[in-house]
Amino acid sequence: MPTIEQLRSKITKLQIQADALIAKKMQAAVDQIRKIMLEHGLTTEDIEAKAKARRNAKAVKGSAPKTSLKTRRKAAGSLPGKGAPKYLHPKTGATWSGHGRAPAWIAQVKDRSKFLIENGAAAADAVTRQPGAARKNAKTKSLASNGAAAKKVAKKARASNKAAPAKKAARKRAVKTVAESGSAAK
Repeated sequence: MPTIEQLRSKITKLQIQADALIAKKMQAAVDQIRKIMLEHGLTTEDIEAKAKARRNAKAVKGSAPKTSLKTRRKAAGSLPGKGAPKYLHPKTGATWSGHGRAPAWIAQVKDRSKFLIENGAAAADAVTRQPGAARKNAKTKSLASNGAAAKKVAKKARASNKAAPAKKAARKRAVKTVAESGSAAK
């Protein structure tokens, strides 16, 4: 039976051999990378510029936590294949298509007309595109009974909904400019 010292010396020798194999594989990988860079005329600055552009693009986009498809559907208030929502909860923004079992927030209501979405397809698009849009739409509708003040609020809501795509386009242009300036710095 081998002693502890003998086992430790074997472990040390094997560790040295393992380190040598790792170093050899790493060197082979570095050599392969250098060969590819030479073939394509790339420098480390090119690679770093591209990586920096990607990091900047992510920073401009914002790093929202990743959510599952099921969570996004739940947040949007609709499920796949159910059609456009017909009813909207004014406080939470939850929607219901009118098919299947009624959700708790509308199940006991006798007159569901106050929860109806006036233009179903447009409201459905707004709800699925922007999670907070349902609340904005509901607020606009509830204020619609106030007359002139309601018109101002509705106008403001429409303007903010139109501004969202413009903001998105501006972000894309900024990312593109950053990426182009990185490639021009070569």
